[in-house]
Amino acid sequence: MLFLFNFSLFLLHEMDAIRCSEWRLFIIFKDMEDSKAYIVFTFIHLFLYVLFLSLLFSQYQTIIFWIVDLFFIIHAILHVFFERHPRNEFKNSFSRSIIYPMGALAVIHLALLMNMSI
Repeated sequence: MLFLFNFSLFLLHEMDAIRCSEWRLFIIFKDMEDSKAYIVFTFIHLFLYVLFLSLLFSQYQTIIFWIVDLFFIIHAILHVFFERHPRNEFKNSFSRSIIYPMGALAVIHLALLMNMSI
């Protein structure tokens, strides 16, 4: 349940990312026209979600837990580093209340996974 809650936070963050034009923070999208970058950024997520969900409900579930938890931790850290980026629009309490708990919950989930494997 903890993992699913955290993944739900991630989906909320991705919705917020569209509102905040997160593609402007990525090197490959930063110079692209917003209307085109929005479509490409959004379309890429379709494939990422299908891949993730198919692996989550497969024999690789535990591996996916580890990979995604590590991603959530790195993702939260990257948002700290990009806090002062001039095109960062996640500088509000709502966005932060989604992003940073994802990293913290991922740490807790990883700790629980490690305890279960001992």
